Amino acid sequence: MSSETVRLRRPNDGDGYNLHQLVARCQPLDTNSVYCNLLQCSDFADTAIAAENAQGELVGFISGYCPPARPDTLFVWQVAVDASMRGQGLGLRMLLELAERAATHGVRYLETTISPDNAASQALFKKAFARLGIDHETRVLFSRAVHFNGRHEDEVLYRAGPFASTFPREEKLQESA
Repeated sequence: MSSETVRLRRPNDGDGYNLHQLVARCQPLDTNSVYCNLLQCSDFADTAIAAENAQGELVGFISGYCPPARPDTLFVWQVAVDASMRGQGLGLRMLLELAERAATHGVRYLETTISPDNAASQALFKKAFARLGIDHETRVLFSRAVHFNGRHEDEVLYRAGPFASTFPREEKLQESA
């Protein structure tokens, strides 16, 4: 199955348990409680995106939120893509679609944290920033020594923007191809 046959949509509370299962299959992602996943799919549905295959199975998900002090910023919390869909551009497709949706609500900046050893996430976000035509900067947000007692890698903040409030339809069609 290709990325193009996957339907992107706004999540709903019925996706919470399936999101929990998807993240558990996508190691090394940190799993959250099912309750947290239910909230991501209900209270934070406007800043999240779900991808389902033709059988209605959840094969991709991005969760995010707009920090109250920075409502012009979409912070991407987690990107999960099922192993069956990796390497097909689904993560990028979801991220660009979510950025486009958020832009209609005044979002102009995109943020995430990525550990230094996560080359796949670094590549995904750098590709998205390039497609959006925006520069990014990085800095350690949560350090291994101070915040994780040495048990987790640093979390490096990637902040990019500002991006446009509208996305040309022609570019969107090319990105999906």
